[in-house]
Amino acid sequence: MNELRFDGRVAIVTGAGGNPGLGRSYALLLASRGAKVVVNDLGVGPDGRGALGSGPDQVVDEIRAAGGEAIVNTDSVADRDGAGRVVQSALDTWGRVDIVVNNAGIAPFALFDEISDSDIERVVGVHLMGHIWMCRAAWPHMKERGYGRLVNVSSSVAVKGLPYQSAYSAAKMGVVGLTRALAAEGQAHGIGVNAIMPNADTLAWQTMLSDEFSSRARRNGAVPEAAAPVAAWLAHEDCTFSGKILHTESGGVREVFFSMANGTPPDPELDLERVAQKIGSITDRTDAVSVPDPDRTAGQSLTPKPYSNTLRP
Repeated sequence: MNELRFDGRVAIVTGAGGNPGLGRSYALLLASRGAKVVVNDLGVGPDGRGALGSGPDQVVDEIRAAGGEAIVNTDSVADRDGAGRVVQSALDTWGRVDIVVNNAGIAPFALFDEISDSDIERVVGVHLMGHIWMCRAAWPHMKERGYGRLVNVSSSVAVKGLPYQSAYSAAKMGVVGLTRALAAEGQAHGIGVNAIMPNADTLAWQTMLSDEFSSRARRNGAVPEAAAPVAAWLAHEDCTFSGKILHTESGGVREVFFSMANGTPPDPELDLERVAQKIGSITDRTDAVSVPDPDRTAGQSLTPKPYSNTLRP
């Protein structure tokens, strides 16, 4: 098989300053295959506080030392204008943006009734709104060129659930919904939108989880470098599907998809007692079917009223 390369492509990788870190691994791999890379990171710790210890400058130095091209950006993706500046930095330097890997995130560990309101807002702001603002900033440029690849970073905890990560899990499930909706919209414009759910021993794990947990993950091969090829594939022009979710850990890769039970037939007379009576059939997964992938033609029968961005009283 011929080597898959990104020559001539311009990529943005957010949250790429941590070491060890998923974003760093994505940026290094893309650059090693010819992409010009914007390495974005605020330089704060995995919980959104303090200093990162390493930073985007070091990642850019690594890329340049290996003969690649990269620049640093330190704007916040949680801010609409900040996300716009991230994209503009690519346009100002190389005149285009082909790939966005939305990796930036923070993950303070706290129980639902103990996490502060401000930390909930920060987690949702970086993870979900950061994805929205970055996709929105890059979208018109990709649409104009008729090509783009958006790689959104979700997490398996969004579907499995995890104590201490309620706001994070909620935001990451929001990323899945955004991915599938944009996949449906992007097909007409050559924009592929997919999501990755990576598990790896990163600086966040090392900072906020036990040493034993981190060591076990690394012994099992759950390192960021093993997840990078999956993100790179989703960013490549040869990846023509859209709306997919790929989970990866220790080099293993599998699709995550949604399914529905057959349930019960339509019943306009449905009442509370009938729900209780039929709950066994409603939750019977025996003949469950997968939810179809996003399809832009599915909404062709919709006739929405004209949209106005003017607030109405």
